[in-house]
Amino acid sequence: MNDPPVPATGSEEDPRGDLLWGSVPGLVAAAAERYGHAEAVADGSVRLSFGQLVDQSIGVTRGLMAAGIEPGDRIALWAPNSAGWMLAALGTLGAGATLVPLNTRFKGPEAAYVLRRSRARLLFTVGNFLGVDYPVMLRDEEVPALERMVLLGAGAGQGSEATSTDEVPVFEWGEFLQGADGVVEGEGAVVGVPVSEHDARNRWQAVGGGDLSDLIFTSGTTGAPKGVMATHAQSLRTFGAWSQIVGLAPGDRYLVVNPFFHTFGYKAGILACLMRGATVVPVDVFDAGRVLETIEAERITVLPGPPTLYRSLLDHPDRRRRDLSSLRLAVTGAAVVPVDLVISMRDELAFSTVLTAYGLTESTGTVTMCRRGDPPETIASTSGRAIPGLEVRVVGDAGTVVPAGTPGEVVVRGYTVTAGYVEDPEATAEAIDAEGWLHTGDIGVMDRAGNLRITDRKKDMFIVGGFNVYPAEVEQVLLRHPDVAQVAVVGVPDERLGEVGRAFVVPRPGADALQLSQTLLGWGAEQMANYKVPRSLRLVEGLPTNASGKVLKTQLRGST
Repeated sequence: MNDPPVPATGSEEDPRGDLLWGSVPGLVAAAAERYGHAEAVADGSVRLSFGQLVDQSIGVTRGLMAAGIEPGDRIALWAPNSAGWMLAALGTLGAGATLVPLNTRFKGPEAAYVLRRSRARLLFTVGNFLGVDYPVMLRDEEVPALERMVLLGAGAGQGSEATSTDEVPVFEWGEFLQGADGVVEGEGAVVGVPVSEHDARNRWQAVGGGDLSDLIFTSGTTGAPKGVMATHAQSLRTFGAWSQIVGLAPGDRYLVVNPFFHTFGYKAGILACLMRGATVVPVDVFDAGRVLETIEAERITVLPGPPTLYRSLLDHPDRRRRDLSSLRLAVTGAAVVPVDLVISMRDELAFSTVLTAYGLTESTGTVTMCRRGDPPETIASTSGRAIPGLEVRVVGDAGTVVPAGTPGEVVVRGYTVTAGYVEDPEATAEAIDAEGWLHTGDIGVMDRAGNLRITDRKKDMFIVGGFNVYPAEVEQVLLRHPDVAQVAVVGVPDERLGEVGRAFVVPRPGADALQLSQTLLGWGAEQMANYKVPRSLRLVEGLPTNASGKVLKTQLRGST
């Protein structure tokens, strides 16, 4: 006999962070009052207390107001993790504007698409990071709404110097901040509008919980990135619950390896630390040896990340020579987590608490979480139970709840669920039904205790080192190559990254197949972020299809 359906709602106390702080600017101000001189950010030589963080974020808001930014405008942020990223983001939210984070791995065309789609008026970025000049990548792109770029300061990037572009003026950090005093000097000089600190603080206080806080663009099966809308209240309530469940506490030192442009790094990182009085220690580029060194030097206590991060630390030759005794909390997910990895994280990396979780951008980043005290088998084999106040079900094709232990699509309803994709009602209606259930496209199994185990994906998405990759988007890029007639991309297992892409390519008639096989992946690397680029390809005479012409990717996966 099948077990009955499981409970669908988280039951613990819901801290209602949306009511405690009202908005993200309200959270920042409250953190300054409560934690004052405690260290909020430790970014190399840049050290900011909670009080300094709010003061400098107010300065960013003044600069934005001087530049004519109004509540509801969109501000993009394209840069690696840094104190500067935090200041730009918090100042943007304080101005009542909507934050649009961009993936640092994007190439020019990908970034330009998001800038156009969001109609961002201003872009915070860096002039040179790891040999990449971000403004230059946009030089030949159409971004009609973009009025100016600002190069981050406060430890952001490497060698940030103003770079001239054909149409959009680029300002140094200092020039941008001085705009609030009335005049900006330098290339592209403009006369600013004086903005007082009092005016900026009034703007902060005017931001409401129901206001749109951010647009985070995530690709869909159609291949076109879509902007997921989230409000201040959604983010605060969701990560108030998250930080309570994981046990984040004042004095914790949180190494944020997850990129700030991702929901997890931004909200489970920056916002959660502000809520609980923890210190953000940002990492701009992941390097296992450098992370081990930072754990020891900064006495890191909290280190979330994908499973590959912990495996890299365990396998690094310097691990045994570093003092990792400060570590206490790890939160992971986004891929299969072997039981032996959870045990090794506890025994060899000194974590006293290891938790797994499941979420997606359309649900403000969090759906289910394991709890402290769960056994290693539960943590490794499931993604835990619904967070407080959220309904999670596993349903069949008819939309009815399936019995415990039976696979079905994971659907979610509650305060975390986005109002939709910006200016895309058709995609919104496809994802969220009339009763408010978000259809995740993930196939899962729920046990009688409500623990969810993700087993497959209804959609084609796969995960490369913690980053979602949507084959339709990759296929559209590769199809632009003149020698490619057809292409299908699937995820295949990879020991280090969990999964990577493999492309099955049908060459155009007359194409040099050998040359195509040697050059296509390199060509793709010039068009899209490296995690999206397939790691291997196979040239085939044709792709398997069903009667309606749909490619049978199950057969392709079976042939890998």
